[in-house]
This record gives sequence, structure tokens and C-alpha cells, in this order.
Amino acid sequence: MPATVVRFNLVDPAGTPASLSERYRTALEMAAYADDRGISTIQTEEHHGAENNWLPSPLAFAGAVFGATRRIAVTVSAVIGPLHDPIRLAEDIAVLDLLSGGRLVTVAGIGYRPEEYERAGVDFKSRGKLQDELLETLLKAWTGEPFAYRDRTVRVTPRPFTQPHPMLLVGGSSKAAARRAARLGLPFFPSAHLPDLEAYYREQLAEHGTEGWTMMPAAETPLLHIADDPDRTWAEHGEHFLHEARTYASWQSKDIRSAVKSAATTVEELRAEGVYRVLTPEECVTYAKGDTGNLILHPLVGGMPVDEGWRSLHHFCENVLPRLKDK
Repeated sequence: MPATVVRFNLVDPAGTPASLSERYRTALEMAAYADDRGISTIQTEEHHGAENNWLPSPLAFAGAVFGATRRIAVTVSAVIGPLHDPIRLAEDIAVLDLLSGGRLVTVAGIGYRPEEYERAGVDFKSRGKLQDELLETLLKAWTGEPFAYRDRTVRVTPRPFTQPHPMLLVGGSSKAAARRAARLGLPFFPSAHLPDLEAYYREQLAEHGTEGWTMMPAAETPLLHIADDPDRTWAEHGEHFLHEARTYASWQSKDIRSAVKSAATTVEELRAEGVYRVLTPEECVTYAKGDTGNLILHPLVGGMPVDEGWRSLHHFCENVLPRLKDK
């Protein structure tokens, strides 16, 4: 059976404080429902200052999910490493690891939006150096022992639950990211299906004498929505899928490689691309039984009405999952 993921970035371009509060609380209710029905992972992410209210605080959201669930993992994919104070991030992840009993997975990327760096007062050109410092600091901090940090000696407590340290992957689509992961003996999380980059990472592991593994998206990693009538869903709600696709497209340069990348400018073009797919329960079962990667649901995509998001999640959990148990 493929891994199952429910993704939340809490985007709502028309959001008000009241409607966003409802959306956030709905996401927690969905997470608890998904947990009860055996979904593998909640995935969330980080962006700052977005006009469409993109979630800026994934660790706070992860903590709320852990409080509402018992077994489901939360993957933060990704935390934008250079925008964080390394010591505080080490503490926050350690606390979440303790609270959840080891259910947090953190992917550390460097981001690709210069405006986020400018907003935070961080030099975009220094992001590689800052990422190196961040990762090295996290690994030292989680030992619980004193270590040298910026010309002083510090110690981070408490130690995390997971030993030798919480699950930490290095994200990215560049050779620099692959080298960074291999040098530190950390798993690598390519941002797209990049077999050549995976091979380069393995070469770097051998060169550095370290061990690691790759968590890479499949060649096709569509974001799924489940509905009885896909034609009607595209007609009524296609604007929400298109909003997210166009937002990503506006942020990504030609050098950015992402599993979620669309050139569509209309709902019709987006549907034809297949990056976002609306499937009936029967179609989803057929798709899942093929040679596919993770099944990623995105029930609140692009400001999707919460009632429609619930319909999709209910369909998946009640009419798809039970038929995949023997896969």
C-alpha cells in the first residue's frame, strides 16, 4: 500500500481572521480524522508574507496537530533554514519531538524567494553558508552537550526523544544541497524527481565516507482531490487549484525544479497537465494500484471551501483506503 499524505498550507486568498480561524481549526479536525483512519502523514510547509495567507509557522501548526492526534507523522517540507535562529530551532524541534514521541520529520531547505530573505533581514547570497551553520548547529545541539557556537559555548536542553536526533533531511534541487547532505551524513530530499541528482548524492556519500538515503518524489506526484463528479468539481472549484498553481509559478525561476510545477494559465490547461487531479473513488483506487508513489491529498487547496475539502477527505478515507489495504 502506498504511503498516504494529507497536505495543508492553509492558503486562502480571500481569508479574513474569522474564516482563517475556521480553516485552521478544520485542518486540525481533518488531521484527527485522518489519524483515526490510518493516513500516514500530515505534510505542511513554510512561506512568509504571502498575500494569500500561506502558512508562515509550520512548527506551531505541527504542535497543534500532535496535540490532536495519536500516531500520524507530521512532515515539515520544508522549513526555510537560513531564516531561523539555529539555537531556537533546535529547541523547538526537540520540544516537538518530545511531545509527539518522535513523529516529526523536518526537511531543511534554503528557499527560493529573495523577498522572504529581505523581509527577515537576511542576506540571500549568504543562504548556503547559513544553511551549513544551521544544520551543523542542530546536530551538535541535540547531543545535549556543550559546544562552540559563534564564539561562545552553549548547551541546548532538553535532549530530544529520538536518538541520535530527530528525523532531519536536507531538501533541495542543487548539487550543493546534495553535497551538504552527504557531508553531514543526512538523508536527502530532492524537491522533484531527479535521478541524476540522487546518483550524485550517492557519489558524495562514498567520497565523504558517510551513510544516507534519499526520499525522492515519484516521476509523477499529482495532488489529488476525490469527488463523485470530477467535471462538476473542476467547473465549480477549479479556480482554487489554479490559484495555487499560478502562485507557485510566479515564485519559481527557470532554475527551480519542483514536483509541483505548472505552466497552466487556465483551469482547462491545468486539468490537462495532470499536476492536480480530481478523481472518483474508483479512479483513485485504480490509480493507487498502479506503479505510483505516495498518494497526496490536498483537501483545502487554494482556499477550497471547507465543506468540499471534507467531501474529498471522507471519500478517500471511507471509499478508497479500505480497498487498498491488501495492495
